[in-house]
Amino acid sequence: MMSFIWRIWFYFLVLVATLVLLPFLFITTLREQFYPYFFKVAKAWSAIILYGMGFYPHFKNRENFYKAEKFILMANHSSMIDIMMMFLLAKQPFVFVGKKELAKMPLFGYFYKRSCILVDRGDLKSRQKAFQQTDERLAQGVNVCIFPEGKVPDDPDITLDRFKDGPFKLAINHSLAIMPISFPDNKKRFPYKLTGGQPGRLRAFVHEPITAKGMELNLKNKRSLSQQTREAILSRL
Repeated sequence: MMSFIWRIWFYFLVLVATLVLLPFLFITTLREQFYPYFFKVAKAWSAIILYGMGFYPHFKNRENFYKAEKFILMANHSSMIDIMMMFLLAKQPFVFVGKKELAKMPLFGYFYKRSCILVDRGDLKSRQKAFQQTDERLAQGVNVCIFPEGKVPDDPDITLDRFKDGPFKLAINHSLAIMPISFPDNKKRFPYKLTGGQPGRLRAFVHEPITAKGMELNLKNKRSLSQQTREAILSRL
């Protein structure tokens, strides 16, 4: 029973944080040029929710963010709080590439679709449009965050699901670095199922960047990047 009430508290916090910051969220999502300001508001939004839930983020090796100018953030995806953790963790502004379905959520969905690159992975045209938008944001100097599994694994026993090819193709095309990140506690603290979880420490490990600079776009290189990224993330799970 207490676990269920705690879950309801989470959605209440999301609503309250969104309403409190509503004017700032609205203004900073009016234009893409305002995105660095939106990023700061998103950090405050994330802090209200995570600390309000009794979580205590603990970040390791954040200095690795300064070892690459442009990069793609990649982390394991196991919980709804992955988004909040990523906002709090990152030093530089980034844009999420995320599921189109979340844009249907009341209130949250409005700002989600105005601040993220949306993709329907089952629609080729949607994927192509998402890659085009990603190209544009990278050209503006904004980094990108992609969960390479594409979704939270359906099987709760899976630690890290198979990676999609798209993020690694993007890294090679733009000669970007990949910034692997491990969230070892998010699943335990706030699983996707409607019950379970508890307050406590949330660790995030930022690994050494993996560069795709100078790589040719071929299957071998995509697999190599994918494997290196996977090994880095798994090393702290």
